[in-house]
Amino acid sequence: MTLDPKLQIATAFSLGLLALAATVAMPHPVVAPALAVLPVLMIVAIRQACVLGILFVAFSFFRLHEVVPQLMPLKLPLLLALGVLGTLVWNLVFRRTTTYWDGLFTPFLIFFGLVTIGVFAGTNTGNAFGYWKDTYVKIAIMVFALAWLLRKPADFSKLLLVMLASAALVALVALQNKAAGIGLVEGTRVTIGRDIGSMLGDPNDLSLVLLFGAGWALAAADTAGLGRMLRIGGVVIFVLIACAIVATQSRGGLLGIAAVIGVFASRRVKSKLLLGTAGVLAMAVLFAVAGIDDRQSGGAHEEGIDESAMGRIYAWQAAIGMALAKPLFGVGLDNFYFNYYLFSPHWDGKNHAVHSTWFGVIAETGLLGFAAFATMVVTLGLSAFRVRDTLLARSDIPPVMRAAGSALVGGFTGFCVSGTFLTQGFVWPIYVMLALAIALRHYLRSHGEPQWLTGAECSDPAGPISNFLKNKAVSRGMALAPRPWTTSGDRK
Repeated sequence: MTLDPKLQIATAFSLGLLALAATVAMPHPVVAPALAVLPVLMIVAIRQACVLGILFVAFSFFRLHEVVPQLMPLKLPLLLALGVLGTLVWNLVFRRTTTYWDGLFTPFLIFFGLVTIGVFAGTNTGNAFGYWKDTYVKIAIMVFALAWLLRKPADFSKLLLVMLASAALVALVALQNKAAGIGLVEGTRVTIGRDIGSMLGDPNDLSLVLLFGAGWALAAADTAGLGRMLRIGGVVIFVLIACAIVATQSRGGLLGIAAVIGVFASRRVKSKLLLGTAGVLAMAVLFAVAGIDDRQSGGAHEEGIDESAMGRIYAWQAAIGMALAKPLFGVGLDNFYFNYYLFSPHWDGKNHAVHSTWFGVIAETGLLGFAAFATMVVTLGLSAFRVRDTLLARSDIPPVMRAAGSALVGGFTGFCVSGTFLTQGFVWPIYVMLALAIALRHYLRSHGEPQWLTGAECSDPAGPISNFLKNKAVSRGMALAPRPWTTSGDRK
């Protein structure tokens, strides 16, 4: 990329003024060397914007700075978020990265719009806006950023390695805590960072984070051509993840890990009867090894439906009550907990979480929002399976792309199964999978698969609208000049 000489002079002059102002405002010996290194870091960041995006997802979802508390003072998620946005804007302005529109963006934007409206129509606007501002809007931005930045097989290789390393780190720390008896809930259920208020301090949330990495580990182990060490590493990491999920004693996590195994095994085992029988036996073994009957929040010593299961039923009844009371936009983002008392048929003296993706979405976004969310999930699922099958059917596709497609399907299956018992509607997994599906669809369009994929590349703000109108025109039989599908890699 060649810059205009006047722009180079203006940039150098601006950086000089910034350095002078910084040294005057902060006369510290570290400031000058830091400023000297800053331009180099900026160049690296601009050229490696995809890496910044992947690292941001790893730190935000896997909570690596809470898994390793020594990293917390560095504020890495915030710095990575700023770096991703800055480099993405820079690359878009100077056309090093081009945007494109995909049909999967549409249901997501509709749902995001309904959630945003519900923030101001909910029962606790302050709490809803706080979660929207601090978490959900970042997720929305990263859907577009990841979809546009993940383009080449090298990008997906980096994503695979970071997902494996992050999941392995979380699993190892969880098993270490279990062995040392650190942060155990109810005496047996492992957590991470409970003493510092980490999200991973809830065993259900910890199992959710681990479950996301399980699909990547099995995909690495199951994909021929990735390399022997990487495939062996996938097996080892999956075993670590499975053991850590067992240590959380999360029913949703156990069901999710069984579903992930099942979706990979279904491609290898021809007999569905054998697969189903093995699945039932595996679930029985997992529940026995996990010691679910020994959990204080529900176990064999309680008669009938245990306390934990009954608590979920009460929470789901409360969710339905919230949706019926506010059918358009629900009670608002992150407001289920604060409305539990008003809608639950059973009050035991404290509020409870919903413990279900589907009931959580219907309570906090209403019937309208739930319809949009369900449409997004169904559309993503249909696309994920077709993308995977297309990638696996083509011998000219690099192995890492096939692994990404398999990881997408594994992660989606685990999400749908565990989502019945884990609250995942407004956290990272489904949205990372959405961005991954869009990026894989774009890769296939760029490599000769336009027949069943929708969307087209654009390099101007009006591109998505014009392409949408063109697609509508084609569906109505209007004649349009054919447009070739081209690869849109980074421009030199």
